[in-house]
Amino acid sequence: MITLQDKNILVTGASSGIGRQIAITASELGAKLTIIGRNIQKLEETLALLAGDGHKIYVIDLSDAANLTSLISESTAYDGVVFNAGVVEYLPVKFLNENKINSVFATNFDSNVVLSQKLMKNKLLKKGGSLVFVSSISSKLGVPGTAMYTASKAALSAFSKVLASELASQGIRCNSVSPGIIKTAMTEQAAHVVSDEELKKAEAEYPLGYGQPEDVAGLIMYLLSDISKWMTGSDLVIDGGFTLK
Repeated sequence: MITLQDKNILVTGASSGIGRQIAITASELGAKLTIIGRNIQKLEETLALLAGDGHKIYVIDLSDAANLTSLISESTAYDGVVFNAGVVEYLPVKFLNENKINSVFATNFDSNVVLSQKLMKNKLLKKGGSLVFVSSISSKLGVPGTAMYTASKAALSAFSKVLASELASQGIRCNSVSPGIIKTAMTEQAAHVVSDEELKKAEAEYPLGYGQPEDVAGLIMYLLSDISKWMTGSDLVIDGGFTLK
């Protein structure tokens, strides 16, 4: 029942992991993709995996608003936008400094706000469109060492709700998604610094185990599609049951 046939979809952070899978799944459902990332090689790998044709790629560091000029000037209006670009930074509060704080927020929060504003100002969001912000269940937890990541994701979820109220009169929906731990290249890197025993213990905290990129992509396809036309201002948790406890 879910289709994105002929919809024009923009996905940020599409070079790998969840963002790559979002782009792949959207293309399989008939969408035309514009994908953004910082690594040209990885972005081209994503492009090669997309179904159909007519897709576009932009190598952009979203933390600098000046880099958005080409995207904004060359874009046609989008039916959907997935704000997935982000970084993970683990650092106890006592070791934080202004540079660290600004660095994390610049990518995880500021860049999404600026891109949203520019898409709105340049009338690049279609009536009936859907915006999806990828947050994290970390925004609802208090895991030591994740202060800036958690704060930036919590801010993103809050921003999404305000944006939903401002865009409702135009028929544009805005929701956020808060995944738990997803098996990606980023999480697999943890195997180099954490023992197998610790990894298994951590995964045991998830009743359904760790998620796959496809799990998050599936939920986002629902939000991008017209099936969810009456949903806006929501933050959807998808965590394999982790927050049941």
